[in-house]
Amino acid sequence: GPCTECSCSSGKETDKDTSNTKKKENGDQSFIPKIFFGTRTHKQISQITRELKRTAYSSVPMTILSSRDYTCIHPVVSNSGSSRNEMCVELLEGKHGKSCVYYHGVHKVSEHHALQSARSMAQAWDIEDLVHLGRKLRACPYFAARELMVGADIVFCPYNYLLDPQIRESMDINLKGHVVILDEAHNIEDSARESVSYGVTENQLRAAQEELDFMVNNNIRQKDHESLRAVCCSLT
Repeated sequence: GPCTECSCSSGKETDKDTSNTKKKENGDQSFIPKIFFGTRTHKQISQITRELKRTAYSSVPMTILSSRDYTCIHPVVSNSGSSRNEMCVELLEGKHGKSCVYYHGVHKVSEHHALQSARSMAQAWDIEDLVHLGRKLRACPYFAARELMVGADIVFCPYNYLLDPQIRESMDINLKGHVVILDEAHNIEDSARESVSYGVTENQLRAAQEELDFMVNNNIRQKDHESLRAVCCSLT
């Protein structure tokens, strides 16, 4: 229906306005675009959600995509430092005969938010709220946030979740047909550069060069490895 919460409600409906609700290609079910709101830091997401809570749209379904650094509540994995992602994947794959009990409780968070919405008690929340709820329900906030994205109208996340194609793929983010808002967009150039940049040390280059020497000297895909060795030599 027409918006009644802001000044645009005073304008007359036009054919262009009514056509904004797109139809899915395979059926008559209406397609409602999501709003992807990108910020520079996780801290800024908390500021934005705090402002959202003060508006008439506080009860709109939302979610916040963030890293395991902010949302993992597993007592061992969350304290593992830089290997947090690897340990999480190992638990999910059950490599050592162990699994993550918090991951299996993910549905509890979505059920909680659905119940809040049904009672008209839903309000905008931030990462700390989600983590607190996850601990209370023994449910993983990281995967719960991704699950909530399906029914969310607004998705908050850092810039790189929208700019980096690998992160978009891993997070199942498809921006086609949706609305993208970038806060402080003058930082986009640096963020885009970081998304396609990679840092290596001189020791790593020399180690790679030694391995490539071994490949070339033993005629293992010699043509491919010679060109890679030349790159390593020029950099060192």
